[in-house]
Amino acid sequence: MTQTRKPYIRPLDIKHGQVDMAHGSGGRAMAQLIEELFAKYLGNEYLAQGDDGALLPHPGEGKLVMATDSHVVSPLFFPGGDIGCLSVHGTINDVAVMGAKPLYLSAGFILEEGFKLADLARIVQSMAAAAKEAGVPVVTGDTKVVERGKGDGVFITTTGVGVVAPGMELSGRCAKPGDVILVSGTLGDHGMAIMAERESLGFESPIVSDTAALHGLIAAMRASGADIHVLRDPTRGGLATTLNEIAKQSGVGMMLQEKALPVTPAVEAACEFLGLDPLYVANEGKLVAICAEADAEKLLAAMQAHPLGAQAAIIGTVHADEHHFVQMTTGFGGRRIVDWLSGEQLPRIC
Repeated sequence: MTQTRKPYIRPLDIKHGQVDMAHGSGGRAMAQLIEELFAKYLGNEYLAQGDDGALLPHPGEGKLVMATDSHVVSPLFFPGGDIGCLSVHGTINDVAVMGAKPLYLSAGFILEEGFKLADLARIVQSMAAAAKEAGVPVVTGDTKVVERGKGDGVFITTTGVGVVAPGMELSGRCAKPGDVILVSGTLGDHGMAIMAERESLGFESPIVSDTAALHGLIAAMRASGADIHVLRDPTRGGLATTLNEIAKQSGVGMMLQEKALPVTPAVEAACEFLGLDPLYVANEGKLVAICAEADAEKLLAAMQAHPLGAQAAIIGTVHADEHHFVQMTTGFGGRRIVDWLSGEQLPRIC
């Protein structure tokens, strides 16, 4: 009996190779890319099933929470992170602020022909490290390739699934007059890090993205026993847009205190230089919490005891307002409306 030899397949040249159209064809080249790059770094028992989807254990009691997010950040690599870890953190946070424990992620890649395999490997390794640190594995995914000039290197869409225990759900609809508003740290770090890198702005003090998975911080906040009504991560549109969304959902008004807003001197100076308002600049590792007034100090202490909430602050209050305005008491004692973001202040920051 003669044996049929398997054809020799040269290993991927990660150092010098590039993505080509065959990597999205569904054939041998695509299988090799998945095996030697994606599965190598993202591999786990669910991804190893090798099917078009993942068979996952039932989470038990509670409701499922599902969130999806597409990531088109430019540049792909920036101080403090890259599109890989950002795609993990962003979707984990969207699940976690619903009150859920994030369990699994899926990842879809759109690659441009000619994209360097070395850069792709760096991105996938960053995703793997972020997922491992968060304890939330990538269990299934997809890869497509578009012709040179019809993409921008790589776009990543991640979907997250989590479970929220009965009675632990959180929603932007639940803010009440008398509540207190907190943020977990300084504002605008991510957006200004992206802008500084994109425009090659050499500020004296480097600005680093705050990208991080927040479910550990949220667990510590819930463990404090504070009566938390709303959690939200203020990404695109920044704090101002996020609070306007919540005010509309809950049918309330809000009053912020300008002096209480935590902004680093570097971000404040950069925003002033560029004519931007840090209230509208994106964050990727911060959250807004709205809780009962009686529990505000307890919640603040729990946030400040966690590494991701060390610079947390109480920044305002919720009140009755049929117009659902978000306002701010300025440093000079006056008031101004903090309106929705108009237009696109910083494109492609996530």
